[in-house]
Amino acid sequence: MMNLDKILYKDELTKEEIIFLLSLEDSADQQKLFNRADQIRTTYCGNEVHLRGIIEFSNNCEQNCLYCGLREDNLSLQRYRMMPEEIIEAAKVISNLGIFTIVLQSGEDFFYDTHEISYIIYQIKQHADVAITLCLGERGFDEYREWKIAGADRYLLKHETANPKSYQVYHKKQRLIERLNHLRYLKTLGYQIGSGNMIGLPMQTVDDIADDILLCKDLDLDMAAFGPFIPSPHTPYQNKNAGDVDLTLRTIAVARLVLKNVHIPATTALATLDEDGRAKGLNVGANVVMPDLTPNPYRQLYQIYPDRKCINDNPLHCKACLQLQIESLGRKIADGRGDSLKLNDEPSRSLSKIN
Repeated sequence: MMNLDKILYKDELTKEEIIFLLSLEDSADQQKLFNRADQIRTTYCGNEVHLRGIIEFSNNCEQNCLYCGLREDNLSLQRYRMMPEEIIEAAKVISNLGIFTIVLQSGEDFFYDTHEISYIIYQIKQHADVAITLCLGERGFDEYREWKIAGADRYLLKHETANPKSYQVYHKKQRLIERLNHLRYLKTLGYQIGSGNMIGLPMQTVDDIADDILLCKDLDLDMAAFGPFIPSPHTPYQNKNAGDVDLTLRTIAVARLVLKNVHIPATTALATLDEDGRAKGLNVGANVVMPDLTPNPYRQLYQIYPDRKCINDNPLHCKACLQLQIESLGRKIADGRGDSLKLNDEPSRSLSKIN
């Protein structure tokens, strides 16, 4: 029989130990896990919470993922694309709020070509001292290179599941090995890379979630996101059950034990399923919050899943609300870019690697 107290203080966890922690049901045992994860977060990340302001600039997508409301076959969704100048202006607004990471996110929309994305990155960098994270799905390797040269700092490309068979079911046009190759290539260019999974997808097992965490470790990520699945209308999974909040919290906590010096967000999906989800996530190992600061009228149309938290808030109100929530936890909003916690250990990960 496994000893919980001993496992919580091990430096390295086996897959069996990870599964044991993910499967904890006793509330007192879960609290021990959460407390330990919070201690490790304090040790490796401090008490600052990093904000990443998201601009969802297009809800068009060429993929047909079974769980996603943006899927190509969702003919009920009103589609939109922001103009480059609108994106750049939205980035200025976010920067003026004192948020120093801009996340440019869209479906896989090749309407925006290599040079247009480069222009947007370059212009944002000219107007604001921010880090830029791209979340554009799988694009060409040459594009990644050009965007890095233009000034992009990070790339977020979630793997969703480490189970190749399930991945093939969820993503009819893609393969897991290709996604992992993209992540590894992005790393060679000097990007700070992020990935992660979705908790509660159909067919998923606790064994799969353990593999997800171990894959994040193997990829040597700079950020790892673990959020619950939320069924979306007009998708094949619209009638499936949503992911379990408690299992999501245990996943965040175990990921903190395993990954240690990796940024982990308390996701909007978690806050959508639980009014206190964001605070709960921050209390079990998370150190990042990613508010949606897409300007109206576009914000309501990015229906990756329904009823998203804070969908109608204006940016100023959103920042003030987050600050109150974070300070109520005895934490503070970071006043810097929140770059990878690994950069001091890896000075070679820079733009010089692609010159």
